[in-house]
Amino acid sequence: MKDAVVVGAGLAGLSAAWRLRHWDTLVLESATRVGGRIRSERRGDYWLNWGGHVFAGPGSSTDALLNEVGVTAVEIPGSLQALSMNGKFLRKGHIATYPLRVPMSLSSRIATLRAGMKVVAGVARYAGVVRKRPGESGAMRQQRIYNFANERSFAELIGDLPEDAAALFETTVTRSAGDMDQISAGAGIGYFSLVLGFGQGLSRGIVGGPSTLTESIAAALGDRVRLGAEALEVVRKKDSVVVRYRQDGVDHEVEARTAVLATTADVTHRIGVDLPSELRDALRQIRYGPHVSSAFLTDETSARPWDDVYAIAAPKRSFAIALNQASIVRGSESVRRPGGSFMTFSPASLGRALLDKSDEEVVNTHLSDLEQVLGYPGFADTVVEAEAERWEIASPYAFPGRAKLQPILQRGAGRVFLAGDYLGTLYTESAITSGFSAAQEAASVLASQRQAAGGVAAAVPLPTRHQPVSAPNTETRTSA
Repeated sequence: MKDAVVVGAGLAGLSAAWRLRHWDTLVLESATRVGGRIRSERRGDYWLNWGGHVFAGPGSSTDALLNEVGVTAVEIPGSLQALSMNGKFLRKGHIATYPLRVPMSLSSRIATLRAGMKVVAGVARYAGVVRKRPGESGAMRQQRIYNFANERSFAELIGDLPEDAAALFETTVTRSAGDMDQISAGAGIGYFSLVLGFGQGLSRGIVGGPSTLTESIAAALGDRVRLGAEALEVVRKKDSVVVRYRQDGVDHEVEARTAVLATTADVTHRIGVDLPSELRDALRQIRYGPHVSSAFLTDETSARPWDDVYAIAAPKRSFAIALNQASIVRGSESVRRPGGSFMTFSPASLGRALLDKSDEEVVNTHLSDLEQVLGYPGFADTVVEAEAERWEIASPYAFPGRAKLQPILQRGAGRVFLAGDYLGTLYTESAITSGFSAAQEAASVLASQRQAAGGVAAAVPLPTRHQPVSAPNTETRTSA
């Protein structure tokens, strides 16, 4: 019998498995690689990236994990607030000045300023909401964040706007993977707070690419991680959990003292067949939006105007934002090296419009728009490698009414613990924090059981009146 089975080897599952690495743990991942929506690949000095790209800083769970694993992250050196709209490329400056600097009609400019005042006022209130308070738990703080302005949508907050005005807000808000009429007003304000750098912002990049973190954890865990292993069913017993999964066309069954379900909410709902009905219903209600992204490797030999820029908002384009993945390299070099790397990111309705397109169509659509966003004819000629990636179920977003689900999701279910970014509002940070929390709860159960056994190794289960002692690490296999 295992001490713990972790289902899912995305960022949440790997974080849980890392903290449980001193116990007898098995990690099941249905895909052929670890990382989930964290995916990057090294290319010499640079890396291609398709998924999560920015991470939380000092004092965060992310910072703790990076330090424990030994992976380096740095503050992103380039501007995070560039904008390209209506033929104008603004490389630097505060986003509050955008309505005064980009070409648009007077009516659009006035509408943008009026709506912007509502958002800025909301950000000021949000700063008080997210502030940590002495003596409170992380769960209490997270509930307060979900409660903030959760009764109506962001679209209802800002009202009807002319096309250019709406586009300026959409390009920021939709990065949450929800459209303005789908996410709550509080969630939209929260995203603007992140972009503006208030509170616990996401502004660090991992040297070598984000997959450096996930692959380092997987390497440390070794053969505890099983790829291509699709969990089919998780069943709770009195003193254990049974996980049934399929790998290479063969059905397997493994029993453990605890389990961490670090899958998306829809998968957790499906495989957690005997979770409490109220919890399963809450999982069913979690909403996700899609991501479609493209990565481009370039071979230019001289400096470019965007070398000191990281993020470029792109209203009215096929992607919401373009991300200069070479920014970290640029920030550390004394002489500009040849080459570069870009990522384009289409979330929410922009992503849905591309989901059914071929990879070639996605790349060509993104590349055409990227060349126009950069205002640099001939950029496409420097591209030496390009690849698209898509996730139909990508990031969870907070919708009006989402707050009422949080207490239910936090309750857990006996020896089964949940992890995933759907449990919080800070994306990669929420994934890691929830993984840590699930691991801590599982370890508490395991330690208590070991203590009750008088210090007997946790890998040996306690006998009960109804169940004989099983051999350590026993796993059964049945034909498919």
